[in-house]
Amino acid sequence: MSRTRVLAAIVAAAAIASTPLSGQNASYDVVIRGGYVVDGTGNPWFAADVGIRDGRIAAIGRLTSASATRVIDATSRIVAPGFIDLHTHSDVSVLADPLSQSKVRQGVTLDVLGESTSVAPRDGLTDAPTDNVAQDWTTFTEYFKRVASNGVSINLISHVSAEQVRRVVMGYESRAATPAEIDRMKKLVARSMEEGAWGLVTRYESGGPDHPDEILEMAKVVASYGGNYTSHIGSEGFEQEKELRFAIRVADEAKLPVHIFHLKIRARENWGTVGTYLSMIDAARARGLDITANQYPYTAMNHGWSAFFPVWAREGGPAKFAERLRDPAVRERIKKDRDFITWAKEHGWWEGIVMGRAGSERNRKYEGMRLSEIAKARGDADPADTCLTLMAEDGGRISGMFHTMSEDDVRTVMKQPWVAIASDGSAINLDAPGVPHPRNYGTNVRVLGYYVRDQHVLSLEDAVRKMTSLPAQILGLQDRGQIRQGLAADLVVFDPATVGETNSFERPKSYAKGVDYVLVNGTVVIDKGRHTGAKPGRTILSRSAKAHGAADTEQDKKDVRAVFDRYLESVRTADPSIGSQIWLQSPDVVAVTPFGRFQGWDSVQSDLYAKFLRNSFTERSLRAENVSIHVMGNAAWLVMDWTFTGKLQNGQVINSKGWETHVYEKTGGAWRISHLHYSVPPPMPTP
Repeated sequence: MSRTRVLAAIVAAAAIASTPLSGQNASYDVVIRGGYVVDGTGNPWFAADVGIRDGRIAAIGRLTSASATRVIDATSRIVAPGFIDLHTHSDVSVLADPLSQSKVRQGVTLDVLGESTSVAPRDGLTDAPTDNVAQDWTTFTEYFKRVASNGVSINLISHVSAEQVRRVVMGYESRAATPAEIDRMKKLVARSMEEGAWGLVTRYESGGPDHPDEILEMAKVVASYGGNYTSHIGSEGFEQEKELRFAIRVADEAKLPVHIFHLKIRARENWGTVGTYLSMIDAARARGLDITANQYPYTAMNHGWSAFFPVWAREGGPAKFAERLRDPAVRERIKKDRDFITWAKEHGWWEGIVMGRAGSERNRKYEGMRLSEIAKARGDADPADTCLTLMAEDGGRISGMFHTMSEDDVRTVMKQPWVAIASDGSAINLDAPGVPHPRNYGTNVRVLGYYVRDQHVLSLEDAVRKMTSLPAQILGLQDRGQIRQGLAADLVVFDPATVGETNSFERPKSYAKGVDYVLVNGTVVIDKGRHTGAKPGRTILSRSAKAHGAADTEQDKKDVRAVFDRYLESVRTADPSIGSQIWLQSPDVVAVTPFGRFQGWDSVQSDLYAKFLRNSFTERSLRAENVSIHVMGNAAWLVMDWTFTGKLQNGQVINSKGWETHVYEKTGGAWRISHLHYSVPPPMPTP
C-alpha cells in the first residue's frame, strides 16, 4: 500500500474515531464488517463497518459491538455503493427473467431504461411479444405495476423515448409533424413525466435528427418538469461534430442537463480524432451547459445490422423494410448506396461486422462469425452480397457486434471526469439467445479489473465514482450513489485482487468474478457469489411524478402496513374471515406459495386458508423482517424477509426462511392484496 493511501486511511480512521459511537450497541438487519469503504465520492478509501436497517444505511464506523440479524465479513474487500447503469435495454428482459443475473452479479443495482424505444407510452401500439413477453401495457404506471407484480432483483428507472412518442402519434411516417401532432407529442411526454419518467431520450441516424424542432419542443416540456435529455446522438462517425452540436443546442435552448450515450468515434479513418469532440464538450461546460457522457469499456459495439442500411430502405417500419429486402433490384440499389457504404465502414466493414443473433433458424450456424468469414464459408465473392442476402432471408432481423473503435480512444474518453461507465446492455442470463456482447455480463468488472488493477487507467476510487455518484448526479437521484447515512442500502462487496470479467467476444456468456455480495434496498441478492433468488428491486419514480401525486404517502404506507399485519394474523389463525377483509375479491387474485399456486379469491379462501393451513397444521407462525413498502398512486408493493414455523398434524415441525412480495390495490379507498409471491424451496421438516 502506498504512503499516500496509508495516510488517507489514518485520516479517515481518525475522523471515524472522533464521531459518536452510539451505533456500536445498536441492532441492525445487516452489518458489513471489516471492509475498506470506497464511498462513491472519489475520496480515498477508509476502514469502516456499515450498518443497515429497514433498507437504509443506518451507520458507518466502528460497529464492533453492534448486533445484527446478518453479519457479512468484508475483510480485505472493498465496500462500495451499488453500481448505476445509465444506458440499458432491460425493459423486457427483467420481465422475462426478473433475477437480472448478468447485471446484479457484477454489482449493478440500478438499470436506466430507454433509447430508441421506451416502456411507454404505448397508446395504440400492438407489437409482437419480445422474448415471450407480451407488451400489453400502455402507460408507465401499468409497466411499473407489472414489474412490481413479477418482482425484480435490481432497481429500475426509465426515460421516455422521443421516437416512441412520435410513433404513437404518427406511426412510421417520416414527414414533419403538424402543429396538432406536436401538441399531442408534448402531452404524451408530460403524461409520461407525471407517471415517473426521468427525462427525454433520443436516438438518431447519422447527422442527428431530421426534425430538430420537434425534439426541442419535447425537451422543453421535460425541462419544465425538472427532467434531463439523454441521447444516442447519431452514427458517431463521419458526422460526429454535427451530431454533438445539436446535443449542445438542446442544452442551450431547452435549458436542461444533457447526457450523451456511449461517447466514442467509429471507423478506422476517424481514430485519434476523439479529442476534438471532447474539446467541444469541455467548451460547452465552460460556458455553463451541464453536458456529460457515458462509455462502455470495449472497442466493439452492438445493435441491429439494419442500422447501417440507408434510411429510405427502412422507412415505414420493420415490415416495409423486410418487404424491400426481398426485392433483388432494391438490394442492388442498397449495395451501391453511398450511406450504406459509409455506414458499413463506420461499423467496421466486412472484417469487423459480426453476426450475434440470426433472425432465422437456418442462419444460426453463422452466429459469432464475421461477415468476411461468412462470405468465405458460403463461397460468396463479395461480402456485401452476403450481407444483403442474409438480411433478406431473415427479414432484416439480424443483430450483432461491430469492431470499429480504437483502444487508445477508449482510454482517452474514460479519463474524462464527466464520463460515467454504462453498458448499453441488458439484464440477461446464460441462456440468452445467439452470441451477445460481453458487456451484458462484464462492463463494470472489466473496468475494475482490467482498466483499474491491470492497466492503471483509472484509480479505484475514481472508477467507483464513475459507476455510482456520477450517474446519480447525472440523473438527479438523491438517495443512492454514495455510502452515506440515510441513503438506500444498495451496496456491493468485491475483492479488488480478483474482480473482473470471465468472458470474451467469442465466448460472452459467463458471469463476473470477484463480486462476493450485492445488497439491493438492504436485502442480500448476491451471497458469497451466488444469487439468493431475492427480488427486492423496485421502480424509482422521478421527482416530477412525486410532485404530481404519484409519490409515496406516509398515510398510505401506514394503511398498507395495517393490511399486511392483518395478513400475518390471518396466516397464524388460518381464519378465512380475516382473509376476506384484506384480499381483493377477484378471480384475478394470485397467491404463489411454497405449497402451491392459488388463483382467484375462492381458491385462496377455501384451498389456502381453510384446507391447507387449517387442516395441515396444528400450529403456524409467520414472522416478517426487513419490510419495505412503496406506494405509487393506487398501487403499492411490499417486500419482506420471513420466517415460517409450523407443526404438522403428524407432529413434524417445519422451519423455513425466505422472502416475499405483495402487490396491493386501492379500491373504494381501501387497500387490498392482489398478488402475493413467495420465493423459497419447499420448507423441510425439522428432525
